[in-house]
Amino acid sequence: MNPLITSGHSFHGATTALSVNLNKVALLRNTRALTIPSVTRAARIAIDAGAHGITVHPRPDQRHIRTHDVHDLAEMLEQEHPHIEYNLEGNPFHNLMDLVRAVRPHQATFVPDSVEQSTSDHGWNLPEDNEALRPLIDECHALGVRVSLFMDPLPEAMVQARAIGADRVELYTEAYARSHGEGAGTPQHAALLACYTASAEAALGVGLGLNAGHDLNRDNLTAFLRAVPGVQEVSIGHALIADALELGLAETVRDYLRCIHRAHA
Repeated sequence: MNPLITSGHSFHGATTALSVNLNKVALLRNTRALTIPSVTRAARIAIDAGAHGITVHPRPDQRHIRTHDVHDLAEMLEQEHPHIEYNLEGNPFHNLMDLVRAVRPHQATFVPDSVEQSTSDHGWNLPEDNEALRPLIDECHALGVRVSLFMDPLPEAMVQARAIGADRVELYTEAYARSHGEGAGTPQHAALLACYTASAEAALGVGLGLNAGHDLNRDNLTAFLRAVPGVQEVSIGHALIADALELGLAETVRDYLRCIHRAHA
């Protein structure tokens, strides 16, 4: 069974699944009035190489993933790869919910990004955002869509995420990635990593599933998964597509899977 297409509460120590974010493929395509590179073709290559899921983060200005991409991928996955998870990321108060209603992905990852942000840079503020998020989580559940909340590594916030009905949280890993690059052996890095570990344990303790993503790469992924328990899914885009320019997309996906396997060996 694909570990991505399960409930948020049934991980039991299995290996972490890889969901490939295709935003940067669409960004390159959009620089010309052409249809290459193809987002659906990239999805097929990633899946054939072993990826467990496909992630896209459509933004209101459609600067990379466009509305037709969301529908094209949904159709392709349903027809050719129904076992592959489809994860739509975005701000549910912008354009995300209309797309969720239209294609009913396996998972909706709610991210509190603003329209002008170049990339996500913080998680939800709970409990302040609780009441606004609760009805949208309920709506996703009525549609049969699992909900993950993009969260900073704050152990005390995990009980709030569970209380409003989230199935999973996605730990925002940019701080970890930056610290790892600056010096993985420092006391400061160890303290930060301990915060991620505590957040993961808190999430698992209240029955949340656990995802992670943002700036994870081939250099830091294995160490993160060794230290942080119970990560069901990592969603990786920018670094993976950058590596693909050197290695090719299929081999890059396989190399990220090797990083995951080393963590669980």
